[in-house]
Amino acid sequence: MARYGKLAEKKVKKVMRERKRGTLRSGSSGKKVTSRKQAIAIGLSEARRAGGKVPRRKSASRKK
Repeated sequence: MARYGKLAEKKVKKVMRERKRGTLRSGSSGKKVTSRKQAIAIGLSEARRAGGKVPRRKSASRKK
């Protein structure tokens, strides 16, 4: 079974393109995003907000 939905795929694709062009900015600070991992996280976050099929984020307590 697929872990991520089509909406998540589209959002991440859009964000990665923005990152490549140098137009992707992070949330509150507005700094330019250059990290690939951060760009993917932003895309998944957008998809989550839009109601797409995206697994929950791991909580801080589980990481330990």
